[in-house]
Amino acid sequence: MQLKKIRPLQLIPIIFFTVSGGPFGLEPLLSYAGEHGALLLLLITPLVWDVPAIFTVLELNSMMPVNGGYYKWVKTALGTRWGFYEGWWTWLYTFVDLAIYPGLFVLYASFFFPDLLNYRIPICLLIVWLSAGLNILGIVPVGKTSLILGAVVFTPFIVLFAMFFFQHGHSFSIPNPSIKGLPFSSFSMALYTVMWNCLGWDNVTTYAEEVEKPARSYLVSIFTSFALVIVLYILIIYVAQHTGISADSLQIKGFPEVGSIIGGKWLGALIAIAGMASSLGIYAAVLLSVSRVPKVMADDNLLPSRLNALHPKFNSPYISIIVCSLVVSFMILWTFADLLIIDVTVYGAGLSLEYISIIMLRINKPDAPRPFKIPLNVAGLCLMTLLPLGVYSIALAGAFSSTKQAIWAAVFALLLLSSAELIWRLIIWKKPNLMVDE
Repeated sequence: MQLKKIRPLQLIPIIFFTVSGGPFGLEPLLSYAGEHGALLLLLITPLVWDVPAIFTVLELNSMMPVNGGYYKWVKTALGTRWGFYEGWWTWLYTFVDLAIYPGLFVLYASFFFPDLLNYRIPICLLIVWLSAGLNILGIVPVGKTSLILGAVVFTPFIVLFAMFFFQHGHSFSIPNPSIKGLPFSSFSMALYTVMWNCLGWDNVTTYAEEVEKPARSYLVSIFTSFALVIVLYILIIYVAQHTGISADSLQIKGFPEVGSIIGGKWLGALIAIAGMASSLGIYAAVLLSVSRVPKVMADDNLLPSRLNALHPKFNSPYISIIVCSLVVSFMILWTFADLLIIDVTVYGAGLSLEYISIIMLRINKPDAPRPFKIPLNVAGLCLMTLLPLGVYSIALAGAFSSTKQAIWAAVFALLLLSSAELIWRLIIWKKPNLMVDE
């Protein structure tokens, strides 16, 4: 059966939903960063956190556009052991990430039916398994669904921005940007909030063999998605600040309340619908990416062979999708704030291996074809990677200086990271003849 492939028109919304899906989840930023720090962090954090990741992903993916993405890159650069670490960590972080979105769906659906909050768990489970069914149908249905949901997400915000600037076209005041006086714990949680809303660029490469002309398609699609994400985030926070809504009210009621202030209940309702569509789109897109990794690792005998089974009709890794959905069904019990800390912490560790990999591949395979190549030498790459690793370290340190609950979430994240070595040792013990290049 010939594998159907997607083009940039479908890849852009998939990437948008994998990385962002809209500003939903950004609401706590004003509470953490304050009116003077929110826009500043939105401008600076993506430059030092996302841009190095995007360039790294584009170069590595152009060099090796294969299913499994980051797992294959790290394995090639650092050996099987570290490749396993990368795949395992990213698999774990994505379970955490996926568990966030069904809860956000319920939050925005409660704009219409407040009592739904009392049925959060069963509704979350319904979303988990409906998304599993969609993913089993294959990448093309996910791409088409993401395109439709993307339109549903963007349309209310275009209306919101148009109405706001029509009403306030004469004044464009911006608060003096500053983080002076901001407690370190609040600053770190603000960083976590922005980092979480801008992560996952490497996840979009795990199905590269299912994309037409992957080197060019990813170049166009990733930069387009990045521009859409940053512009949307900056505009919505700017508009929210100028409505006079309090930080606490924004965190509790979300962006539908901003819509209600600008245009009335009808616009608030449209943004609530967009929040629901965003949650569904993100979940389907992220599940698409993560389900390809255990399949590739199973092909290398690093996970049970059953995980590499493909659906006889749809050619999708349906066993992997089902296993992912089972784990997420338990992860939805965590709170949003805890999931955010665990998510970013585990993701950052995997991202660090990708930065090391691009440096090692430049040293060991300098002449390998790279349709996209970062215009830096090895020393320049090392300096580039210090930017996101510095942000990551600051955020993690802040979590340990924050509330007791945040500390436990950070500790749990570190335990998840340490589990990679335990599982690796079990694999070597059960398969002593496994050919590895540690």
